Amino acid sequence: MASETTDILFEPMRVGTKTLPNRLAMAPMTRCFATDEVHDPRAAEYYARRARSGIGLIISEGSPPPTPEAPYHPKVPGFGSEAAIAGWKEIADAVNATGSHMLVQLWHAGVLRDAPGSAHPDVVPIGPSGVFPVATGPDEIETRKIGREMTLADIERTIDLFAATAKTCQDLGFSGIELHAAHGYLFDQFFWSESNLRQDRYGGDIAQRTRLAVETVQEIRRRTGPDFLIGLRFSQFKPPHYNTKLATTPDELERFLAPLAASGIDLIHASTRRFWIPEFEGSDLTLAGWTKKITGLPTISVGSVALNVAFDPRNGAGAAAGSHDLGDLTRMMERGDFDIIAVGRSLLANPDWARIVREHGAEGLAPFHKAILEDLI
Repeated sequence: MASETTDILFEPMRVGTKTLPNRLAMAPMTRCFATDEVHDPRAAEYYARRARSGIGLIISEGSPPPTPEAPYHPKVPGFGSEAAIAGWKEIADAVNATGSHMLVQLWHAGVLRDAPGSAHPDVVPIGPSGVFPVATGPDEIETRKIGREMTLADIERTIDLFAATAKTCQDLGFSGIELHAAHGYLFDQFFWSESNLRQDRYGGDIAQRTRLAVETVQEIRRRTGPDFLIGLRFSQFKPPHYNTKLATTPDELERFLAPLAASGIDLIHASTRRFWIPEFEGSDLTLAGWTKKITGLPTISVGSVALNVAFDPRNGAGAAAGSHDLGDLTRMMERGDFDIIAVGRSLLANPDWARIVREHGAEGLAPFHKAILEDLI
């Protein structure tokens, strides 16, 4: 029988024109098992296994539109060939057969692209201003030129590429896409004043710096219509700048979120390292809680769910992580702070996470350890 403390996780909910079977999502996690943008042959079963277990919303690992400027790493899946697209079709069919929904996370690394390690080392990384703050000490950063500034033609082409790739995802049978606008990548580079020094309409104050994301969402919506889900993931932090805040007050966060909420998105994903940590002094609301309060949109929370160690790529996403009680999670969801919880590392360690939690609670979960990242199961 389901524990009363976790019942809310298994309630269905409406997002856009879709009904999700429950409030559980698979967080997007970069796995780097692709070859020449083509998914590993095990990828369809990797995603479908979690969906069959009862995860109602699957979000893929970040995947770039077909342009050499976009991929962060040469082993992420993409859309640049018929073989790559065939792999995506296999995944869509496998997940759809379970009754769950799936979003493809679309991702452009911007100036953080690993150019030397890529298939196109001579292609210069691009971003809003071609710069990004680099950590030079424990509490010191220095803004350095690490790419070139995007022209207006670059921006128009980027919007077109994202919209075209979203339409491909729709044609393949996916329920929608999630725009990766977090963690210091391209859209977040436009959001952040430290990396966006532009003087045109794509720069300016915190609301104006959302323009690229807003126009991309609008073009995706124009091409895909009202029944295709469009999500957007954002964060305050940008690794390794974990204490960074785009918005330092709720009012500033509202100015940032308002144009995004009005752009046509169906849901918004507030990325944090620990889902239970309050965002601003004077309130116990988390980033997801403030996002839900400000926008009213269906909101996803994420960050070390069912774990006692926060995500940190500097130590392999946590060398080991045991269980963290789910009481905070269910209480916050019951209070209405957010609608969906995305599970990451714990779902890698426990492909049957939803079934285990429903039948046994968090105490039935196996711990995460770094070796799990070495396989795709």
